[in-house]
Amino acid sequence: MVENRYTDREKSWLSFNARVLQEAGDSAVPLLDRLRFLGIFSNNLDEFFRVRFAAIRRLSLAGLSGEKVLGGISAEKLLKEITEIVIQQQSESLRILSIIEKELEAENIFIINEKEISKEQENFVNDFFIQKVSPALVTIILNDLAEFPILKDTSGYLAVKLVMKPKEKSSMLGLVKPKSEVHYAVIEIPKTINRFVVLPSNNEKQYIILLDDVIRYNLSHIFNIFDYESVDAHMIKITRDAQLEIDSDLSKSMLEKIATSVKDRRIGEPVRFVYDQSIGKDTLKFFLSKMHIDSTDSIIPGGRYHNRRDYMDFPNLGRFDLLYQSNTPLPVEGLSLEGSILEKIRQKDYLVNAPYQSFSYIVKFLREAALDPKVTAIKITLYRLAKNSQIISSLVNAAKNGKKVTVQIELQARFDEASNISYSEQMQMEGIELIFGVKGLKVHSKICLVERMEQGKIRRYGLISTGNFNESTAKVYTDVTLLTSHQQILKDVSKIFDFFNINYRLHRYKHLIVSPHYTRTRFYRLIDREIMNAHLGKAAYIKLKMNSLSDFKMIDKLYDASRSGVKIQLQIRGICSLIPGVKGMSENIEAVSIVDNYLEHSRVYIFGNAGDPEVFISSADFMTRNLDGRVEVTCPIYDKDIKKELIDNFNIGWKGNVKARLHSEKLDNKYRVRGQNPIFRAQLETYNYYRDKLEVITEKL
Repeated sequence: MVENRYTDREKSWLSFNARVLQEAGDSAVPLLDRLRFLGIFSNNLDEFFRVRFAAIRRLSLAGLSGEKVLGGISAEKLLKEITEIVIQQQSESLRILSIIEKELEAENIFIINEKEISKEQENFVNDFFIQKVSPALVTIILNDLAEFPILKDTSGYLAVKLVMKPKEKSSMLGLVKPKSEVHYAVIEIPKTINRFVVLPSNNEKQYIILLDDVIRYNLSHIFNIFDYESVDAHMIKITRDAQLEIDSDLSKSMLEKIATSVKDRRIGEPVRFVYDQSIGKDTLKFFLSKMHIDSTDSIIPGGRYHNRRDYMDFPNLGRFDLLYQSNTPLPVEGLSLEGSILEKIRQKDYLVNAPYQSFSYIVKFLREAALDPKVTAIKITLYRLAKNSQIISSLVNAAKNGKKVTVQIELQARFDEASNISYSEQMQMEGIELIFGVKGLKVHSKICLVERMEQGKIRRYGLISTGNFNESTAKVYTDVTLLTSHQQILKDVSKIFDFFNINYRLHRYKHLIVSPHYTRTRFYRLIDREIMNAHLGKAAYIKLKMNSLSDFKMIDKLYDASRSGVKIQLQIRGICSLIPGVKGMSENIEAVSIVDNYLEHSRVYIFGNAGDPEVFISSADFMTRNLDGRVEVTCPIYDKDIKKELIDNFNIGWKGNVKARLHSEKLDNKYRVRGQNPIFRAQLETYNYYRDKLEVITEKL
């Protein structure tokens, strides 16, 4: 009997983030990209505490064990184990940052603090503070406040201790020197100013100082009205529970409810407090007491600087030799950004694999539809959007041209709520019809439908994607998008939009696999067919690429397939609760995670089908929420060239031996053994695959 059937999903996620940290510590990664990975590691951790840690903490505080949900471990114990892992990871991240800073110095890049400012730099720092920083500062004296101010979990703060000069008092016995009075203050580090300030230099050396230290250097300027004898400032950071509490008031619109919830999030319960471990005990005690932070929260000692997610925006200083070489997105064979894209799609399906290929085809599809006089309607689902979204401008353009534009926008897309509310208001003003989802379900599908009048009949064109319609993330997230005019598939897409409008009516889909009603059972049947083929002695295999695998029932189904002799290959970037390679349970399952320059985000599912493989692309991972609690779309691939392309893509990823780590019960992130095989970096080879295909076509011409 196998002792453990599953890996805890929270620990598995922390193991994924450790892989990101590995990239920061990898000397083969360019120096400035290593800083970027440190920033990604920190940003990931922030979101983990705001969402997952906060959810487990709520279970614990409610007196619920959570063991059924958490796979056999109590909530209280899991919180303790998470905190221990995070403290170790934070320590490792500080060690890596120290190494990176030394290596930057070897490249004549110096990150200095307020005590290392030279005479030549003094004037610049003073002027910069007075002109840029001081007007943006929020400084609060805390001692006499009736209520402690709300500290935002998106900001960093300096906890300030002012020791006042004692004033001598006379008494019957003469002069008495009283105890020094102590004032505490907090300074919010402005987010409107880049945290890394590039200092002027007269030689080949480049100097950077953190905004925190510019403020420290000017503490005397900030507190010049106080008669103090000493002042010190140490960084603190708070993380709050990001759960949205949706108002049940029927008189309010969904927009109003979400907007109110997002505002209320700023006063969510603290779940993590990180502090500079050199802070004075009395100062730490003051802040913990005033903020009502106790042992049920995660209290983590750290280094001098927090909010290291800001390292994602570390200035490049013109040192492109210290960054990954950027590959220009390639064109898609047979598609042009000049001619009609709808006419091309009418003849055959196309696949866009971003960022290896240009996301501009998606924008072009919508821009053309917005202008085409024969297009009557555009329908699209939106989850996360770019800051200045070309997708939104195309939809607005379509509405201005008289098209009926319908947008299902997910107002509860985590941490994008405010942005989506703003875009919703903009679209409403332009006459776009908005749908705010299905009660109790997030809409996570990525679909778009265009209806065009041709010879007196409606002909449909569409997009089905594994990723968001977001031109910003398309530069760093790997995602595939099918451009199709397959009328039967698009009839199913149309039914999904009907479901958004009339939620109580269930539809039957002939081609698409749609959550929450059909995905689980359909994938069970696909796995069962491979099991049957294995029993019949036919070739049986399953190849799955996804972000996360944590649904226990789906894992059990894959274990059944493994025991039946089905060969299973899993490329899972993030959470993997399945334990591969265990005799009697999963010996026919291998699982790897690729963490590299791009974020692996596409979901591609391949089933052997006795030599005639079936291939699907999907918005859904194998997580319970995706299978049972969201609207997700999985689409079959019928075009034989695209099917081959996706299988080739999977196999390229599977051959990776540079950035591929093995999933295991130990969560030790061991790299795949290279052995005698040559170096094979999967993401680079994927780009080369598309480049080489274009070169072959050019030679034939």
